[in-house]
Amino acid sequence: MRIAFASDHAAIELRTVLMDFVADLGHEVLDLGTKSRESCDYPDFARAGAEALQAGRAERAILICGTGQGMAMTANRFAGVRCCACSDVYSARMSRAHNDANALALGARVVAAGLACEIVEVWLRTSFEGGRHSRRVAKIAAV
Repeated sequence: MRIAFASDHAAIELRTVLMDFVADLGHEVLDLGTKSRESCDYPDFARAGAEALQAGRAERAILICGTGQGMAMTANRFAGVRCCACSDVYSARMSRAHNDANALALGARVVAAGLACEIVEVWLRTSFEGGRHSRRVAKIAAV
């Protein structure tokens, strides 16, 4: 799977750790930046991740800022993007199994690298259950 990664300045270190981790799991990584520690605006990088999903350049996106909330709020403004902000493994699993989330937002100031790796691994390995959840996901798309 090709996974797009994008972060603001607050999350460069965690993004780097997670990109290496995901590559070690056998996935292809698409790095959308930022490359600088200078203050930047998270919506610009959430947009890059969301547009990569929309264009089919990535199958999933992992978006990281200080809390993950701004990334999720921005990414969810894009048609076809279902971004969850997670800080625990259970929510990550359910966001895939029940909501077919294609983007994951993490907070570098909220989640330590070890837990972030656990969250990402579960999120990438969990399949969408379909069934009754398909109807609900279709309603998200219709909004």
